[in-house]
Amino acid sequence: MARRQFNVFNLSFLDVISCGFGAVILFFMIINTQSKTRSEQANVELQAESQLLEERIFDEQKKLVVLKNTIDQMDSENAIIQGSVSDLAKKIEDLLREIEFLENNSVASVSDINQLQSDVKQLEEANKRMMSQMERASSNPGDALRSFDGDGERQYLTELKLGGDHVLFLVDASTSMLGRTYVNVIRYRNMSDQMKVKAPKWRQVVSSVDWLTTRLKTGTKFQIYAFNEDAQTIISGSDGDWIEVTDGNEVDAAIQDLKSVVPDKGTSLVNAFSQINQLSPRPDNIFLITDGLPTQGKRNPIREMIRPEQRLSFFEQALRELPPVPVNVLLFPIDGDPSASAAYWGLAQRTRGSFMAPASDWP
Repeated sequence: MARRQFNVFNLSFLDVISCGFGAVILFFMIINTQSKTRSEQANVELQAESQLLEERIFDEQKKLVVLKNTIDQMDSENAIIQGSVSDLAKKIEDLLREIEFLENNSVASVSDINQLQSDVKQLEEANKRMMSQMERASSNPGDALRSFDGDGERQYLTELKLGGDHVLFLVDASTSMLGRTYVNVIRYRNMSDQMKVKAPKWRQVVSSVDWLTTRLKTGTKFQIYAFNEDAQTIISGSDGDWIEVTDGNEVDAAIQDLKSVVPDKGTSLVNAFSQINQLSPRPDNIFLITDGLPTQGKRNPIREMIRPEQRLSFFEQALRELPPVPVNVLLFPIDGDPSASAAYWGLAQRTRGSFMAPASDWP
């Protein structure tokens, strides 16, 4: 039997093309499957990384909120600290000013000391003459309407004449009347009003006015002015009018009003003397109770620290407002003002008044 011979070249061209096309399709299917697998794998990794990043972002956001709260708290604390620092700086500045004030007013020049020593000698001689003429035992009070009880068995000046029909008492009620030294003045200045009126120096001033008014006679008219930066009557309801002495009760009421005055502010002697010209008629006898030279003129000074020569200038300015009236000066000196004694002694001499520098336990 004859065998049929196989020839590879018997395949048709279409068969070859079909086989090639199938091979290409198979190739692309294999590649596509691998690409999809890799893509899914990459997608899973990216999702994991994205979730990790989100968690990190959330953690950082929480940290950011904590930081913002901390910053807000620090800003609040910083504002409080800055306020405290400002207050402390202001207090330090005030203390430095007070220290400078004390240093400037507690150190006198050699010429001032020599002048003061000369003035002291003159004052001692004047006081001796006054004492020889005016000191007498208090056993016979005379025709005084009111009495004044002193401490112990000391002698009092019983013949200090309060002459004149209209007597004016000018009482310095500035801050310096709270103490005999600047340290005590600063200490009492920071206390309550109830404590200020109990300051020993101020109580002595009130007692001195009380003692002086015991010498007022029936029919005499009087007025009491307290002055610091301004001057005004301390007698309730008087409106600056003269008060006539009848039975002494009106004087008692005036002293009670004076006891309620609280020393405060600076000292303007020119404003006090200006008020004298507003009284009708003018006083014919003035008692000036003060402790030193004025610290300002008609207006408040621009600088807080007043030099000694400026205080003398304010004093001379005040003298130009003073009418020709006898002025009797009671000086309760404060340290650091060496020119005050000489200035007020000269004022008393020029106006034919008297000058006294009472002891700390008088009257």
